[in-house]
Amino acid sequence: MATGKSVVTIGTFDGVHIGHRKILKRLIDYGGDNELTSTVLTFFPHPRMVLQKEAGIKLINTIEERKQILYNTGIDKLIVHPFTREFSRLKAQEYIEEILVKKLDVAHVIIGYDHRFGRNRTADITDLKKFGKQYGFSVEEISKQDVEEVAVSSTKIRKALNNGEIEKANKYLSKPFILTGTVISGKGLGKGFGYPTANLKIEESYKIIPANGVYVVKTNLDGKSLFGMMNIGTNPTVGGKEQTIETYFLDFDQDLYGKKLQIEILSHLRKEVNFDSTEKLVEAMQNDEKIARQYIAKLSKDLH
Repeated sequence: MATGKSVVTIGTFDGVHIGHRKILKRLIDYGGDNELTSTVLTFFPHPRMVLQKEAGIKLINTIEERKQILYNTGIDKLIVHPFTREFSRLKAQEYIEEILVKKLDVAHVIIGYDHRFGRNRTADITDLKKFGKQYGFSVEEISKQDVEEVAVSSTKIRKALNNGEIEKANKYLSKPFILTGTVISGKGLGKGFGYPTANLKIEESYKIIPANGVYVVKTNLDGKSLFGMMNIGTNPTVGGKEQTIETYFLDFDQDLYGKKLQIEILSHLRKEVNFDSTEKLVEAMQNDEKIARQYIAKLSKDLH
């Protein structure tokens, strides 16, 4: 059983991708072998949201999604520290003493080779090792080679999502990209075309939305898997202007209004198109459905 002391890794962990998972596995293994509490120290808002507001960074996960994914990896403890301008001005030593030593009772730190911390991010791994000697904790560095072997970054994943390359993003994430939101009433246009849709509202404005287009998706409802087709876009054929996220669930006709859904995006079917007529649009939707059903049938077959 873990003692009061902890083994800690630090980072924003946006996406919790395969590179992050390598570090988290090492953290959990080390904690288990040495009876230490495996602890992740992460920050919210993302430092760039506070220090570079004009950059308007979009994140792969909302903070709630990130918490859920991190806990699912098997860590013992997660600390989400508020990132503020005041916090960013803490000197390196104050940060180590106040948070790592006093709050987390750290025995061992596992960190990426390029980790920087303290005011203006001036302290690095050498400083961390120096503080380790002073405060009695050891430091383990994830080598550049180890990190680059995976060759994945949150930036690469964001780029793939912005390009609608969902399969590439999912490969980097090692799991499907998710959107979490509440079903609200839409204009009911889909119903008129024989494709009633659930309109998803995402509260967090900082959450990245994949490129406009049609995707194959999946959600779990009351313990059952539901597959569908999601359209992200402005519905230009019917004169739409604002971006919406609408999902037509296959072989399903229950009312979903007010329900909170977490939807996995599995595959990209096509880009959004401004069709000459609603007839052409319906034709395309029927074709999307045919391809989506083939994809889902193959997926189910591969799982069995």
